[in-house]
Amino acid sequence: MQLSPKFAGFAQAMSPAVLQASRLAHSMAGGVRNVPKTDEESEVKQALTAADMAAQEVILHALLDLYPDVALAAEEDTPSVARFPSSSGALVVIDPIDGTLHSYLEERGPYAVIVGLAIDRQLVSSIVALPREGQTFLAEAGRGAVRISPDGTTRSVGASADGDLVLVSHEMPRRVVGALRAEGLRPVPACGGAIAIAPLIRGVRAGLRYAPGSLPHGISIRGRVGTLIAREAGAHLHGDGGLEFPTDLDTPTRALIVAADPADLPLLEKCLAQAGRA
Repeated sequence: MQLSPKFAGFAQAMSPAVLQASRLAHSMAGGVRNVPKTDEESEVKQALTAADMAAQEVILHALLDLYPDVALAAEEDTPSVARFPSSSGALVVIDPIDGTLHSYLEERGPYAVIVGLAIDRQLVSSIVALPREGQTFLAEAGRGAVRISPDGTTRSVGASADGDLVLVSHEMPRRVVGALRAEGLRPVPACGGAIAIAPLIRGVRAGLRYAPGSLPHGISIRGRVGTLIAREAGAHLHGDGGLEFPTDLDTPTRALIVAADPADLPLLEKCLAQAGRA
């Protein structure tokens, strides 16, 4: 799906706010504490810091200036959320700090700032920033992917199988991690946003996620935002059973495999299959 003229340039227009939110989150790292949300079941989903709240408000203020008529799927309930309509054909997905507990507070692997635009539930524009790594990636459907450097310069970027690192979810079963190591790969934990764009990151070969069966849609909508960037950069994405990973927000899938080299997919699928073994 192509962007409508109204939203052409969405990722580029929103990138300054995402960069600002990234700098803010990075500057607050180490100085904030976890204040868990009481309405979430898991420890991971409960994690919340002042940095999450502040970073999201930076993004929402920019949205109110540029695209006030969009609906939101925002991770946090910050004051500006109520200023947006409850429904719209245009949905902006936001996670101000993806990986708050393990990646941000515990500093285990990359965390991310995520903003995506979906039209009629199909992703058409995405931004994923990795504040600790100083890298920001964005893409619009049919227009390729670009990387924004810390100095603000922008250049086209492609997926590359240039290392032996494989980003995996923090909850990845030990059998899968062991299988990857047995194949000579180095699994490293990361947030979902980083995994979705794994082969765009220097030294990273692929990304691997597995969502427990208890989650109704498997990979969350926030975890899907970066897949548009990976596709536009030429990466190959598989979901359950080796099928193409869905381009919409709703098709259930528990797996996400992202690789630059299609020859890596069978090996990664074999390793991930260990997750379903008793």
